[in-house]
Amino acid sequence: MQTIEGTLDAAGLRLAIVVSRFNNFVTERLLEGAVDALVRSGARPEDITVVRCPGAFEIPMVVGQVLSAKSYDAVITLGCLIRGDTIHFDLIAAECTRGVSQMALAFEVPVTFGVLTTDTLEQAINRAGAKAGNKGAEAAMAAVEQVRLYREIAARGAADAQTEASGG
Repeated sequence: MQTIEGTLDAAGLRLAIVVSRFNNFVTERLLEGAVDALVRSGARPEDITVVRCPGAFEIPMVVGQVLSAKSYDAVITLGCLIRGDTIHFDLIAAECTRGVSQMALAFEVPVTFGVLTTDTLEQAINRAGAKAGNKGAEAAMAAVEQVRLYREIAARGAADAQTEASGG
């Protein structure tokens, strides 16, 4: 049995963080957690680009623009949606989730989802560095691991192809 997995080594990676301005009292905490986790894992601050967008609905469109530049190994998305009295929350949460996923699949680059979808402000604060940890940091580390995993899969595939070509 073979196991292929990524590591949490961010050294040498170029990373973009797309962060929503809406609910910035929460998203700024997510951003701080993400940057801290990346730097602690070996990323250089100059290899991290923060891209701010208006809200969660705009995140997928901005991710598409960032990925079109072909300058980043991964994109981390950060935002915060708090349920209100209308279906607006459900619509934005669904479209943001779907759009981020579509961008990751279309560009074949890791894009992680650090967009909080909570029922209350207290839940959001707890997930942005209080009781429930920092989901921004978790999204950042998932991005690093995913990049390393993609590279390991590619390296194994290349090694297998080389072995096959040499008759081994």
